[in-house]
Amino acid sequence: MDLVDVETLRRPRTDPELALLPGERYLAGGTWLFSEPQRGVTGLVDLTSLGWPTWESLPDGGLRLSATCTIADLERVPWPLESTALLAHQCADALLMSWKIQYAATLGGNVALGLPAGAMTSLLAGLDAVAVLRSGHGERHVPVAALITGAGTTALRDGEVIRAFDIAATALTAPTAFRRHALTDLGRSAAVVVGRATSDGLVLTVTASTPAPVVLRGSSVAELDDAVRSITTWHDDVHGSPDWRAAVTGSAVTEVAEELLR
Repeated sequence: MDLVDVETLRRPRTDPELALLPGERYLAGGTWLFSEPQRGVTGLVDLTSLGWPTWESLPDGGLRLSATCTIADLERVPWPLESTALLAHQCADALLMSWKIQYAATLGGNVALGLPAGAMTSLLAGLDAVAVLRSGHGERHVPVAALITGAGTTALRDGEVIRAFDIAATALTAPTAFRRHALTDLGRSAAVVVGRATSDGLVLTVTASTPAPVVLRGSSVAELDDAVRSITTWHDDVHGSPDWRAAVTGSAVTEVAEELLR
């Protein structure tokens, strides 16, 4: 869709140039930005011109994924385990889209929208990723699970941009499991549960069925079943009622926990 109010496009080369002018918005893949009118947006700042590496190895053996990494790029990321690569593939498939969108939509854009069914939020929160946020005031780090605060709301501050997502080596090499529910086979995700086994027990992250990610911890199926029953706020829209979402999330939690405890 044409953005009829846009008059300028800036392509910054350095971080200081990221500061937004009145009426400007950040642009990465643009798959949502160009999907509907953006009244009052008079300028775009293209993040892809900064040349951020799609991924980088971290000193501790972890992995940094750029905010401008596309969903298609996930297939080429050097995941250390086949199970982690499979999880990335499953989450990418949960975001129903054409191949054209896969090659344009970015991790940062998907997370920044704060949508309950954000598939990249499911992946990154499930792997305990930390968002690296930059602004003219410096840099701060926020867990992805805490960055999303509600349906369509985030903890991003004015003028802040997502630079990358850091995933620790322990999360990258942990056994994982995935379950997804939707009203139809090709429908929007109504409940997604990503589980990870750690030295202290299991960590399960619930997305899509709740307005914001919910992290559950426990060492047994019974503990995690109790934890999911303690969730009191369920997302409600045309893709699933709260009662149904609670039910399918509960079954997904049980299945993920059982798989990881085998």
